[in-house]
Amino acid sequence: MKQPVTFEVTHVCKQSGARTGILHTPHGDVETPMFMPVGTLATVKFISPEELYDLGAGVVLANTYHLWLRPGEDIVEKAGGVQKFMNYNGPMLTDSGGFQVFSLSDTRKITEDGVTFKNILNGDMMFMSPEVSIQVQNKIGADIIMSFDECIPYPATYEYARKSTERTLRWAKRGKDAHQRPEEQALFGIVQGGDYEDLRHHCAEELVKMDFPGYAIGGTSVGEDKETMYRMIGYAVEKLPLDKPRYLMGVGAVNDLLEAVSHNIDMCDCVLPTRIARHGTLMTSQGRINIRKAIYKDDFTPLDPNCDCYCCKNYTKAYLNHLFRTNEGFGSRLMSIHNIRFLIKLMEDARVAIKEDRFNDFKEETLNKMQFDHRGF
Repeated sequence: MKQPVTFEVTHVCKQSGARTGILHTPHGDVETPMFMPVGTLATVKFISPEELYDLGAGVVLANTYHLWLRPGEDIVEKAGGVQKFMNYNGPMLTDSGGFQVFSLSDTRKITEDGVTFKNILNGDMMFMSPEVSIQVQNKIGADIIMSFDECIPYPATYEYARKSTERTLRWAKRGKDAHQRPEEQALFGIVQGGDYEDLRHHCAEELVKMDFPGYAIGGTSVGEDKETMYRMIGYAVEKLPLDKPRYLMGVGAVNDLLEAVSHNIDMCDCVLPTRIARHGTLMTSQGRINIRKAIYKDDFTPLDPNCDCYCCKNYTKAYLNHLFRTNEGFGSRLMSIHNIRFLIKLMEDARVAIKEDRFNDFKEETLNKMQFDHRGF
């Protein structure tokens, strides 16, 4: 069977072992490693599809759970799929909905069949299973879709993590069997296992036996410290094939992205850049700043002189401070544009460093300039 999404490694850094590659999809080729903006409701908050192209975005995410609730997968299907629905002609990926469902810890019930939970919009009881998740994603129509998994909380006992991991594997097989568009949409398996090395290894090995076209690493960035998260990533990638793409889910801090690249992760996503932008927090090449501060009220310099985004080329910190303080929507747009472009360019620069066999140096220089504290960036 012809795979709709394929991957090729183009260079391995002699200094670090990090890699570049090309992800071939039905909606175009994308260089890796890459950062993927999140468009939860088939829109990246405050940013148009035309602006996403200008920012250098490749794959964009949409959220299965939220699109299932509204407008409903049938509406998206009638529109011709999520790309036509939102007028984005590049590659797209949908998550399984699992993370959102499992975050509803007060209202959900997990069984072998699936998860029953309360609709956050109207209070109705709903049910999601591996089959339902894949059916919804088939209708949404993204190039890459995800297996329905159980996101293990942190911390979790070994016994809980073991039972959950085995359930995730059974659900992965059920989802693969339910997949109705395997020649048009690539279904990725998701490695779980908590912070237990043997469970991460076991989960990865069993998913590889199922022969998915790509693999994601889930259950990280759920409250654990950085050292634990990096260890979990390392456990997972040790057992994943080198010739297939690797996707680290829900990670967008600069230090985490660079650590992921060190582990041969090819794809990362997070709502972080737009979420913190709405609160006035901005990423720059010199570190994080809060544009709300009074020191920026009469600062007529660009937000980041090293950034090539529309915001930095045309507006000053003083103007952004003014927009934020007056609650103008244009400020949220400009700051979201900047933060997303910042992370996309970070990965562009990482690719250059890998190709020049100096990724370790690039990583160290970048983190030193940004003056990281224990929380990351």
